[in-house]
Amino acid sequence: MDEGKYLVVYVTAPQDAAPQLARTIVERRLAACVNIVPQVRSVYRWQQEICDDAESLLVIKTRAALLSPLQQAVVELHSYDVPEVIALPVRGGHEPYLRWLEQETSTEET
Repeated sequence: MDEGKYLVVYVTAPQDAAPQLARTIVERRLAACVNIVPQVRSVYRWQQEICDDAESLLVIKTRAALLSPLQQAVVELHSYDVPEVIALPVRGGHEPYLRWLEQETSTEET
């Protein structure tokens, strides 16, 4: 496997917006799969205040080459002023799954 070729990207979103955000990302072929963890509790500092919110966590599987357009799409579609987009490299994985990931994020017809 080409280490660093694939990413897992975390994005938090309001619970009611997460399904449409995930669907749009997959429809645009910016990710092969988006898991939605339906409820996470986020405690963070924003504009000098401590916030404590219920959100959903999107776990996005994609190729490193798509990180920039994925991030642009999240910023475009997200309701937050500063949406979380954190990318982690995939250091290993089941080769058939990774081939599927590659195929599903390709804009070329197979």
